[in-house]
Parts: sequence; structure tokens; C-alpha cells
Amino acid sequence: MLIDRNTMQLDTGAWRIQVWIAFCLALATTTWGIWFLPTDPWIKGFLMLGLYFTVSSCFTLAKTIRDEHESHKIFNKIGEAKAERMLREYGEGA
Repeated sequence: MLIDRNTMQLDTGAWRIQVWIAFCLALATTTWGIWFLPTDPWIKGFLMLGLYFTVSSCFTLAKTIRDEHESHKIFNKIGEAKAERMLREYGEGA
């Protein structure tokens, strides 16, 4: 299957850098905040596990949503191709 580069949605390099900087900054500052909480180490550990589990779950959710979206795009392209073929065949037969 050939992919037309003109129809692909590509993010700019600046956008990707901004997203990664924001993600790293948010994760680092939240980790720093938990680390310096005036509480027992086991509470800090529990909060760190919760934070990193949440981040992991967000990545998994984003990938699942992206995969579902991609499958719908492929399904729609297949349907459009079938419809075009049927119209072309109908036009040739008329």
C-alpha cells in the first residue's frame, strides 16, 4: 500500500520538542515535589509509584486510542476504494 506523503498529517519538529519538554518538565517537577515532601519515605514511595503508574497508563491509553483511530482510517479507505471500484465498473457497464 503506497502512502501519499501529501495527505499524511505530520507534526513539526518544534511541536515535538515542545511536547517532550513539557512532558519531561512536568514529570521532573512532580517527582521533585514528591521527593521533598516532609513525610515518611514509604509515603513518598507510594506517591512515586502512583505517579509513574499514571504516566505509564497515559502512554498505553494514548497508544490504544491512536491504534483505534488508525484502524478506522484504514477501514474507511478500504470502503472508499470498494465504492470507487463499484462506481467505475458501473460507469463502464452503462
